[in-house]
Amino acid sequence: MASITRVRERAEEQSSTMSADQQATIRMLANDLHRLNQSVMKAVEAGVSVELVRSARHHGGDGNWGDLLIPVVVANRM
Repeated sequence: MASITRVRERAEEQSSTMSADQQATIRMLANDLHRLNQSVMKAVEAGVSVELVRSARHHGGDGNWGDLLIPVVVANRM
């Protein structure tokens, strides 16, 4: 869980020079990533391997962009 805490701390540190709206959006993203990481860990514990792969890159039109992800899931054969 320590790595999840670092994600949240890094997001807060990087957002310190952003507007209030940008900071709120970054906090929401950090929370969503935290939940995603928890879901990945639950899936692994349930017996599947999970890889997150960039499926596309979203461009905002003003030079900003973000990676969009899809999961590649492999169930272990028993």
